[in-house]
Amino acid sequence: MSDVHLAAIPVHLFTGFLGSGKTTLIRRLIEQKPPQERWAVLVNEFGQVGIDQAMFEASDDVIVKGLPGGCLCCQLAFVLQATLVNLLHRHRPDRLIIEPSGLGHPAGLLDVLRGEAFAEVLELRDVVVLLDPARLDDPRAREHETFNDQLAMADAVALTMTDRATAEQLHVARQHVEELWPAKKWVARAPHGELPISLLLESGPHRGAAERRSSAAHGALREAEPQVVMLDAFAEAEPLPGQPQQKSGQALGYHTLSWRWSPAEVFDLDRLTRVLDRLPPRLRVKGVLHTEAGWQLYNRGDGVASLAASAWRRDSRLELIAEAELMPSAEATLAALQACRVQGQ
Repeated sequence: MSDVHLAAIPVHLFTGFLGSGKTTLIRRLIEQKPPQERWAVLVNEFGQVGIDQAMFEASDDVIVKGLPGGCLCCQLAFVLQATLVNLLHRHRPDRLIIEPSGLGHPAGLLDVLRGEAFAEVLELRDVVVLLDPARLDDPRAREHETFNDQLAMADAVALTMTDRATAEQLHVARQHVEELWPAKKWVARAPHGELPISLLLESGPHRGAAERRSSAAHGALREAEPQVVMLDAFAEAEPLPGQPQQKSGQALGYHTLSWRWSPAEVFDLDRLTRVLDRLPPRLRVKGVLHTEAGWQLYNRGDGVASLAASAWRRDSRLELIAEAELMPSAEATLAALQACRVQGQ
């Protein structure tokens, strides 16, 4: 990829396990963006429908591209390079920000970014991993290969959800990070996703000291026959009223279940949140939904849910992600959701 107008574009990679707050942190950074810069944001979601992209408000100087349907470092590796080439040539950003799936392993993505195709075009800066201190209370997380590799391969650590963490959890998190090798360049709190823009703008080159780590599970998916993925999942046909579209997928020990509804269908927000709150607490739940109270973003991780107004208007979307044994019945869940509609039935 050679272009005299594309050279040394800073690339910022924000990794972190499911529900660590990557999208929120990137949105807060965009709010601090230097006005003279144009940013491109590439968002990868393990789920089958793009929801995180709906959480960003695109503009002339912030271009947002979503790649749902699997892990960017393995399942979608074959489309990553083409997507980046198109994004860079079409929009010519001053800075590129990449948010991989919470289950994404950094090694495969780093291979692409530092490969021959982008030599002298992309300049990989400090890789930042987001860590929710409460996550360390879960033995399953502390023993998870991808969770540990994300921490090990990062240059710096942003502690998220600190407004919900106890003093003991914060102490344990900092102690855990201090025991990592190589030592991190910085560790910073990011309550509500707030991180100083200076940490982005003044970041140095990625050290790559721990890049020898690899994942057999991700490697197997990368070598498997490529799956068919729409390069623009947001251009899919709009669902018809009363005919929600359902998708499911599985990889790396996790299952996904998702639906899309026509924008003409309106949900009762109170009834809807009651249905979602009854889902297993360890379920990762994300949605952008048309309700009688307006369009709402629903976001739940580690059993804590939040609602926020959304500028999205194209369709309603809901995504569930969990280990296989925790995934509820698709038929029963959809029936409960359908019963929450007040218009467009």
